[in-house]
Amino acid sequence: MKNIKTIPFAGFVKLSEDEMIERSQEFYNLLNKRRTIRQFSEKQVPFELIKNCIKTAGTAPSGANLQPWHFVVVSNPETKKRIREGAEKEEREFYDKRAPKEWLDILEPLGTDANKPFWETAPYLIAIFARRYELTADSKQTKIYYSQESVGIATGLLITAIHNAGLVSLTHTPSPMGFLNRILKRPQNEKPFLILVVGYPAESAEVPDIKRKKLEEIISRL
Repeated sequence: MKNIKTIPFAGFVKLSEDEMIERSQEFYNLLNKRRTIRQFSEKQVPFELIKNCIKTAGTAPSGANLQPWHFVVVSNPETKKRIREGAEKEEREFYDKRAPKEWLDILEPLGTDANKPFWETAPYLIAIFARRYELTADSKQTKIYYSQESVGIATGLLITAIHNAGLVSLTHTPSPMGFLNRILKRPQNEKPFLILVVGYPAESAEVPDIKRKKLEEIISRL
C-alpha cells in the first residue's frame, strides 16, 4: 500500500439503537413535509443561512475528493431578471416545440408552463455548476470523473439543508442552460447542473395534490 497521509477519524458519535431509530424517524418526519414550491414570498433571508446550507452541501462525497461543484448565489434583481428571461426563452421552446406530447401530459396535472415569475420573486437563486474537466498549465484538459454524480449528491444535501433550516425550494432545469455561463460569468469547463430557487413560501402558496410512492414500491431487501 502506498504511503497515504491519514488522520484519526474523530467524527463518529456512538448512539444506542433506540436513539438511532428515533433520530431516523424524526428526520424522516421533517423531510416528509418538504414540497416543491412555486409561489414565493419576497421576504428576505439572511445570507448567513444560505452560506451554512452551502457549506453543508460542500461536505458531500465526491469522486477522488475533487469536489467538482460551484454554487453561484444570486440576489441582485437585475441578474435574477436576466436569468428569468433566459430560462423562459428556453422553456417556451420546450413547451411549444421540443417536448413530446406524453411528457406534456405528465406535466399537465402539476400546472407548470413557460412562465416563471418565481425567478424574480424569491430572494435567492442558487445556480449549481458541475466542473467537467481541469485545465493544465499548458491548456490541456484533464477529465473529472463522476462529476455529475458528485454534484447530484451535493445538491441533494443542499436541498435537505435548506428545508432543515426552515426555507423552501424549487429545483429547475431549463434545457439547455448555457445562458447561465454567460450571465454568471462561469468558465466553459463548468456545466450548469441545476437552478435552485430558495426562500419562504408565499402565504397563499399551494401545491399539487400528489402522493409519494409507498415504501414497498421503492425498497427491496435481499
